[in-house]
Amino acid sequence: MMERVLLTVLFTDIVGSTSVAASMGDQKWRDLLQRHDDEIRIELRRSEGTEIKTTGDGFLAAFQRPTRAIHCATAICDRMAKLGLRVRAAIHIGECEKRGDDLSGIAIHLASRLLEYARAGEIIASRTVKDLVVGSGFAFEERGETKLRDVPGSWQIFLFSGRAL
Repeated sequence: MMERVLLTVLFTDIVGSTSVAASMGDQKWRDLLQRHDDEIRIELRRSEGTEIKTTGDGFLAAFQRPTRAIHCATAICDRMAKLGLRVRAAIHIGECEKRGDDLSGIAIHLASRLLEYARAGEIIASRTVKDLVVGSGFAFEERGETKLRDVPGSWQIFLFSGRAL
């Protein structure tokens, strides 16, 4: 029997990675990508996140609490900017199916689809995340409602905009 667990999931992605890799060449790109991976793993440990897997030029990670995922995503975006990389992130919370060390389920697909709406340096969150962190001091801007590719229903999308004043 598959175990279902409630988790906050974070996807990250390097924006324009193919053109960066092409301009750098394979060896320099591989070195930069290794540094990217190492730096993200540092932030995951600091934020008590669990690396689920790498996605070539990004990560899928899980957290027990949405505030930890938001802290981690902001730290990753800041850290990657210092490396000259433009990163985007998406966060959703939902029940996931645990398959050994991997996760699956609609919550994972939904977070992955949210990533498509993030631009460089942005963190996109589902309404579920926004609603669950009320009172945390985090601020969000509504990005509208949309249908996510291959995910049933309509979804409200929010841009994480920092700490509320």
